[in-house]
Amino acid sequence: MMFDKPRVRYAPSPTGEPHVGNIRTALFDWLISKKYDGKFIIREEDTDQARIINGAMNQQEESLRWLGLNWDEGLGTTGDYGPYVQSKRIGLYHEFAEKLLLSGNAYKCFCSKERLDELRGIQNNSKSSFIGYDGKCKNNIGDSYYPKEECVIRFNMPDSGKSVIADLVRGNIEFNNSLMEDFVILKSDCYPTYHFASVIDDHLMRISIVIRGEEWLSSLPRHIQIYEAFGWEIPQFAHLPTILAMDKTKLSKRHGATSILEFKADGYLPEAMINFLSLLGWSIDGEKEIISVTDLIQKFDISTLNSSGAVFDKEKLNWMNGYYIRNKNDYELGNILFEYWQEYPPEVFEWQPTLMETIQIVPLISQRLKTLGEAASWVSFLYKKEIHYDIEELIEKSTVTIAQKVVDIALIELEKLEYFESGKIEELLRTISFEEEIKTGVFLGIIRLATSGQKISPPIFQSLEILGKQRTLRFLKNCQSLIQAFNTY
Repeated sequence: MMFDKPRVRYAPSPTGEPHVGNIRTALFDWLISKKYDGKFIIREEDTDQARIINGAMNQQEESLRWLGLNWDEGLGTTGDYGPYVQSKRIGLYHEFAEKLLLSGNAYKCFCSKERLDELRGIQNNSKSSFIGYDGKCKNNIGDSYYPKEECVIRFNMPDSGKSVIADLVRGNIEFNNSLMEDFVILKSDCYPTYHFASVIDDHLMRISIVIRGEEWLSSLPRHIQIYEAFGWEIPQFAHLPTILAMDKTKLSKRHGATSILEFKADGYLPEAMINFLSLLGWSIDGEKEIISVTDLIQKFDISTLNSSGAVFDKEKLNWMNGYYIRNKNDYELGNILFEYWQEYPPEVFEWQPTLMETIQIVPLISQRLKTLGEAASWVSFLYKKEIHYDIEELIEKSTVTIAQKVVDIALIELEKLEYFESGKIEELLRTISFEEEIKTGVFLGIIRLATSGQKISPPIFQSLEILGKQRTLRFLKNCQSLIQAFNTY
């Protein structure tokens, strides 16, 4: 499907953290804008003032910047078309509401909340085929709007006919207008509803493709009729499939992380998140899973999206993230990990490693990681003054006598070692293990626990080199004291 320099928009509300559904929408918008040399626009839809959360738009911006989804207009950009904040455009919506009032396409409604609640109760009890406003105030057509007036403005929906559109994902869709109530376009607080403000803004910003979740499908007839009331061209629509959890219910907090910033904090790479999110409902050929951003831009086609729900498979994301981690060179991953630890300092560290120290440890752990968040637990012993473990752990696969022998000899021989580098350390320890007739696994397991406090650690010889001679000897002496205290007891 071809588009001529499309204008697409991502229009979040500042009511919470950006979740994976939001960001997938932004990603698809961005891909289309890049593929067809269009414009990617950000608009803040903040007309629901009661639900606004301070800092929410900053989180949206942080998420987009982290993923590299750079925008052309909005969120602080300057120029003829940005930034866009709906609460700063209230007068504009009033002007367009006035036009609908005067043309007979809207009217003032003075019905109280109590009357509307009573009406809905009656309709529900009678099992009416129509649930909604009954048009009591329909005769108020033609009146001008006064912002201080105690009323709402309702759109005057046609009593017959159909609202029809060809959705880019779902094909032809039609709605019977007679089943739609006269909905509110301007609330009593003078703020527009989503339905009204989004249509006005999409028209004025020349949005050519509206991409949003399928939960907005039921709003289509309202939006279509607003466009037609003004005589405006209707943009193309694409309603994305819902993101589902593994149990096939709608993805939510109870299934784990859903905020993009949580995934960032957990140590997922932006390119892995983009790759993964792009495959929620879409694929190149049904098989290829690792796709570069360049390929995504070239090959993305919104008309080939699957209209059924897309399953969020956390294990697949972990595998994909691990793939991207393993394919970084040591310098790249070292820089990424250093910046990650700067932003999210590991609680298990007593001090932060330098950039060069971080690059140095990368070869020890890069093949083991699925997320950056796992890295600290592997190497925490390198950044602690003391390590802790029980004597039972030390002798789990041996005896106190063997453990004491291993530690005593290792202390003596490692202290003699002039060049404390991994190759020399390995040669020495393997030789001792052979000469003392102690199984290599047992011998190195005792050294590993004594110097790291961990039964499983990065490669022991390289770890000892990074730990350094003095700290290695000190940890072995601490182990020696632990054994002696146990023997005394």
